[in-house]
Amino acid sequence: MSTPANEQRNETTEAAAVSVSDLAITFPSMDGDVRAVDGLSFQVEPGGALGIVGESGSGKSAASLALMGLHRGSRARITGNITVAGTDVLRTEQPAAQGASPRAVHAGDKTVRAMRGNDIAMVFQDPMSSLHPQYTIGNQLVEAYRTHRSDVSAADAKRRAVESLDRVGIPQPDKRINSYPHEFSGGMRQRVLIAMGLMCDPKVLLADEPTTALDVTVQAQILDLLDELRLERNMALLLVSHDLAVVAGSVDEVLVMQNGVAVEHGEVRQVLAQPTHSYTRSLLDAVPRLEVSRAEQRARMRQERGQHAPTGSEGAAGRSEGEAVASHPPAETGGEAPAEHGGGEPLLRVENLRMRFNVRGGAFGRSSSFYAVDDVSFDLHKGETLGVVGESGSGKSTLSRMITRLLQPTEGSISFEGQDITRLSERQLRPLRRDIQMVFQNPFSSLNPRLTIGESIGTALRVQGETDTRSVKRQVQQVLERVDLEPHHYNRFPHAFSGGQRQRIAIARALILQPKLLICDEPVSALDVSTQAQVLRLLSNLQEELGLTYIFVAHDLAVVRQVSDRVAVMRSGEIVEMSDGDEVYDNPQHEYTRKLLTAAPVLDPDEARRHRAERRGQEGSRVPA
Repeated sequence: MSTPANEQRNETTEAAAVSVSDLAITFPSMDGDVRAVDGLSFQVEPGGALGIVGESGSGKSAASLALMGLHRGSRARITGNITVAGTDVLRTEQPAAQGASPRAVHAGDKTVRAMRGNDIAMVFQDPMSSLHPQYTIGNQLVEAYRTHRSDVSAADAKRRAVESLDRVGIPQPDKRINSYPHEFSGGMRQRVLIAMGLMCDPKVLLADEPTTALDVTVQAQILDLLDELRLERNMALLLVSHDLAVVAGSVDEVLVMQNGVAVEHGEVRQVLAQPTHSYTRSLLDAVPRLEVSRAEQRARMRQERGQHAPTGSEGAAGRSEGEAVASHPPAETGGEAPAEHGGGEPLLRVENLRMRFNVRGGAFGRSSSFYAVDDVSFDLHKGETLGVVGESGSGKSTLSRMITRLLQPTEGSISFEGQDITRLSERQLRPLRRDIQMVFQNPFSSLNPRLTIGESIGTALRVQGETDTRSVKRQVQQVLERVDLEPHHYNRFPHAFSGGQRQRIAIARALILQPKLLICDEPVSALDVSTQAQVLRLLSNLQEELGLTYIFVAHDLAVVRQVSDRVAVMRSGEIVEMSDGDEVYDNPQHEYTRKLLTAAPVLDPDEARRHRAERRGQEGSRVPA
C-alpha cells in the first residue's frame, strides 16, 4: 500500500535530500576511543520520512548532529560521506601515501553555516534550552530569518515570523509574537521551534525526540503537524526517537540503531510487523500497549520473573530479615489485582479537594484566580495503585503535591490512616514524611549534583533523627541493592549514572524511610522504552514485596494501564472519569477519555494514520489526510 509521500516521490526525479554513506564517528576518551556511529548508510528522498530509533547511547543523536555539521570544533573524528540537499557536508579523501588511512576533510565553515536553516533545520528535544528566556519569540524568529536573509527588512522578517507561527497553529500569532518563552506551554514552545526551523523553507527537517516530554494529545498534534508540513512542502523528514510507536504513523522507513550500528532498516510496516533482528523485537516488546490489560501485563511479568535469574531486589531475599531495608509484610495481593474494597478504612481519603491560584493581571490589570484542582474526591486502599492521567495543566501534579502536603489545599480534606492531615503544621508533618514519599519526573534535577548518591539518599534518615553514620551507610547500601544498583556505588556522583539509573536512585531515596504510600509523578516520561520497562518492572516488584500503595501520575495512557488497578482521568482540575483500569480503556464513558485514547501512539502504521485522519476530520486541516 503506497502512502501519499511515496506517491509524491514516485512522481519526482530529484536527487536524494539526504544521503549518508559509511558514516563513522569516533570520540576520544580517557578510556580509549569510543565509536559512537559505525558504518551508517541511508538515503531520504524529497517528501520522504525516515525514523531513526534506538535506546539512549545507540548513536542516533550523534548521527543527527553530524548532518548539521554540529560536531565541528569538537574532538570527534568523522569519516564517510554526508550530502544534504546537494551540499557535501563531509568529504573523505585518500592521502598520497599508499596504504595510509583516509583523512576527513570538512566542507568550509561558511558553507555549513549557510546550509543550516536554509537547507536543513533541526528541532531539538527540549525547547526551553533552545529558546532564549530573555528575548521574545518574535525577536528570535526574526534573528533566525535575517541571519540567512540579510537583505530582508525587519518589518518583512516580522511578517514572515507571524506567518510561520500561524502555520504551526499558534493562536493570535500577531500578538503572541511579543510573548516570552515562559509564557507558552510545552507544546506551544515546541511549535515555536518548528516555526523557527521553517522560516527559510528548508529541504530537510531533522526532529530529535521532539515529543518526549509532551502529553499524548500535544504529542499527537506535533506529529500531525510534522507529517502535514513534509507533505505540503515536499520536505524530507528525519524523526529521531527511542519509541517505535511514536514513529510508526509518521515515517515511510525505519532505521534501528544499536551501539552505533544500524541493525535493521526497512519499510515501516515490514519492520514493525516482521522484525528480523532480536534488538528490534526487544524494543517492540518494551513498548507499552493500550490493548494489553493489567491482568495480562502482571501475568507476563510473573512469567519473566520465573524465567530470569534473580537480580538486585530478588537477590535481596538472601539476606536475613533483620538486614532487609523495609520491614513491611509482603503484599496481600500476591501479584493479582486487589480485591474489591467494600469496607474498611482506606489508607488515603481525599474529599472535595480544591486548590486555587491567584494570577497577576500585570502592572495595571486586575488579578484573577483559577482552580488547578476542583472538587476532587476518592479513596485509596492499601496495596492498590491509582493511575491519574490527563493533559498538561489538568491538575495531576498539583493534586500529588497537595496529598504530600507540599501545597496547602484551599478547600477540602485529606485523611491518611484515619488522621486528618490537611492543616497540620510542618513540625506535625515530619513523622508523616516517613509514610508518604514522592518520586519526581526528572531525576536529573531532583538529585543534587554536588552530593554523592549515598549522601542524597541518606539525608532523609538524618532529617528523621538518625545520627549513626555507619547505620546510615548500611541502610543506604541495602536500599541501593533493592533497586538493582551496586551498593559499592555509594560514593559516586549523579553524573556517573544513566537516566534510568538516576531514576532508580530517586526511587531508593523514596524507599529509605519505608513509606506506605508512594506517589510517582511522571517517573518514566524522560526514559527510553526499554529503560522505562525496567523501571516499571522494578516498581511492580517493590509493590509486591513491600505491600506499597501507589498513586501513579502520567500522561502516557499505555503506561498507566500497565500499572493501575483504577484510573482517574483529569481535565481542567476535575476528575471526569474514574473506574477500574481496564474499564476506562475498553469502555470509556467520557468524550475527553476517548480523545486521549485516540491521541495515544500505536504500533500499527495503518491504524496510526486512521487516527490521524480522524483528528484531521474533527479539527480541520489544510492538507488532505
